[in-house]
Amino acid sequence: MDLEREIKELIVEALMLDDVTPESIDSSAPLFVEGLGLDSIDALELAMAIDKKFGVRIRADDEGNKAIFQNVKNLAAYVAQHRG
Repeated sequence: MDLEREIKELIVEALMLDDVTPESIDSSAPLFVEGLGLDSIDALELAMAIDKKFGVRIRADDEGNKAIFQNVKNLAAYVAQHRG
């Protein structure tokens, strides 16, 4: 399974998005406000789920967070780059 797909499944599971399927998430669409409409609490939960599943820690005070969490593609690229 490719990393983008795994992250889409993780988003749906970790954030309990009952009305969203991994297939319906566009990898290039924004995750926050528009797109999926996630908020800062969702970002925190997603960061913890990514740490747990992939062993990649995303710090809350990281200046790059806006870019990292912009969309699934960026998130997958960050995880791939920082995976153990």
